[in-house]
Amino acid sequence: QVQLVESGGGLVQPGESLRLSCVASGSSFRFYVMGWYRQAPGKQREWVALTNGDGSTKYAVSVEGRFSISTDNAKNTLHLQMNNLKPEDTAVYYCNQGGNYYWNTPGKYWGQGTQVTVSS
Repeated sequence: QVQLVESGGGLVQPGESLRLSCVASGSSFRFYVMGWYRQAPGKQREWVALTNGDGSTKYAVSVEGRFSISTDNAKNTLHLQMNNLKPEDTAVYYCNQGGNYYWNTPGKYWGQGTQVTVSS
């Protein structure tokens, strides 16, 4: 059974940073597309960052240059480093396994999410 557990969210002021983590169990995520998605209240869930099995990464325009996705394969852990956070980054952030890298669509496995709130 694949399980994804996110952590690292919190309340920060604009310009500050957070690092999110997602620990995967049940499979080795090096063989899958892994991604971060987010959903704000009343809004559509959107992709934020993706990484595929060969280490390639891609980012949504809204976060490019500020966020960085990375993996720790030994620990089967996915990270999202978020710098220069903005109020519009406020959302629940989810990790996802098994998506399509080219089309930016998610796979079937989701974590429960971690709340990120950016407010002054």
